[in-house]
Amino acid sequence: MRKSLFTLSALVLAAVAPLASAHQAGDILIRAGAVTVDPHEDSSDIWVGALGTDVAETKATLDSDTQLGLNFAYMLTDHIGVELLAATPFNHDVGVSGMPGDFAGLNGKLGSLKHLPPTLSVLYYPMSGVSNFQPYVGAGINYTWFFDTKLSSEAEAKGFDGLDMKDSWGLAGQIGLDYMLSDNLMLNAQVRYIDIDTTGTTNFGGEKVKVDVDVDPFVYMVGLGYKF
Repeated sequence: MRKSLFTLSALVLAAVAPLASAHQAGDILIRAGAVTVDPHEDSSDIWVGALGTDVAETKATLDSDTQLGLNFAYMLTDHIGVELLAATPFNHDVGVSGMPGDFAGLNGKLGSLKHLPPTLSVLYYPMSGVSNFQPYVGAGINYTWFFDTKLSSEAEAKGFDGLDMKDSWGLAGQIGLDYMLSDNLMLNAQVRYIDIDTTGTTNFGGEKVKVDVDVDPFVYMVGLGYKF
């Protein structure tokens, strides 16, 4: 009887235990989840054409945004893969701060923009054998496309006209973890750093206003994945 109970218990445990395995050459991984772009922007002083100079201690600002993130990865070997990061468009408010004196009224929200940051990376998975935990590191290149830039009605009322952001090429790095819930289904968490440099331009009183911005966001994603 005791032997039968032991055998039955072993069969139940085998049935409910996750069947996890390391990624292998030829595997296709698709992940989806919430992704947040958190800019750590550092801008130059704002150049104001009406003054003909940079205005000291002025800055451009951007806020964070969360969207649906998608990853598509292909394992070239058991340890090395290539991955494409995609997402639905991110939407950020753009602001101005530090304008002094007669220009202080220009501080605040300037407008908004959308961007897409497709990133192609090479991934390295150090684990081998059967393991639920599959940590990885990656490095690659990013192209950030800015579009749908527009001024707020408040900024237009102050005398601003037009808004443009230059697209950016830059490097990207990441760390991540796949936790295998079964042989195919996984939980995923990842953190990226992306080098995004852009130049924003607008016009005020018929004169150009320009600022260089190192956006340099940290990108956080948590989601589910499936291995084919």
